[in-house]
Amino acid sequence: MTLAAAIQLSSTADVAQNLITAERWIREAARRGAQLVVTPENTNFLGPHRAKVAAAETLDGRTCTRFAQLAAELGVTLVLGSFNERSEDPSRCYNTSVVFGPDGDRLATYRKIHLFDVDVDFRESDTVVPGEVPVVVDTPVGRLGLSICYDLRFGELYRALVDDGAEILLVPSAFTLTTGRDHWHPLLAARAIENQAYVLAANQVGAHDDEGLRASYGHSCILDAWGHRLALQPDTPGLAVAAIDLDGVRDVRRRIPVAAHRRLGRPC
Repeated sequence: MTLAAAIQLSSTADVAQNLITAERWIREAARRGAQLVVTPENTNFLGPHRAKVAAAETLDGRTCTRFAQLAAELGVTLVLGSFNERSEDPSRCYNTSVVFGPDGDRLATYRKIHLFDVDVDFRESDTVVPGEVPVVVDTPVGRLGLSICYDLRFGELYRALVDDGAEILLVPSAFTLTTGRDHWHPLLAARAIENQAYVLAANQVGAHDDEGLRASYGHSCILDAWGHRLALQPDTPGLAVAAIDLDGVRDVRRRIPVAAHRRLGRPC
């Protein structure tokens, strides 16, 4: 049995303050006994879109360095939901999730594959280079499948993660208020049920310092492999905390052996 926490933030363009706030909630999650802690997409910066490229960091920059230190100090598996990672393209960055083990080592890096290009006022691909490779990583708390926000709409990604052994699916997000009201909870439940896996969804909440173009829905939550919502942090910064029992995943998969029944797209 593992206690997990999905942190809900309201990040802005102030990187220093964002990191202070994230650290406070990470420490609170650890104080409550969480062994797996996940922050949202754009943890370190959620401001004007072009400015995030100028503020982009490397994997050895202050954001990742601070998260590695916290993971080691607190002895937790800590997931930086995403940060703006410098790329080879000076006009664009990666939207990157990083997993740190309880010794502070970097266990995995995932670059967001599906970019949010559906709003005429905001095309993520204008400032972000898409990733190409799905990522699953073994950690002390289980085998994690990584994704970020808009990835949630692409069920084939999660099928690939589970085919590679994922038992816990992570969905750090800055899911918008407009679409979140109708789509956030149904999509999360679908991913949990169809893949028979836990889902940890750490979302941003409220208005952000991005020229007034958007606000995030919040409602960070944790779901089990049956699709039950175990914890919810609705409309303010805070924590959704729940116990994860991987024996429950195996039991659900044994009772309804979906993987064995698949007729299309079965792994070789």
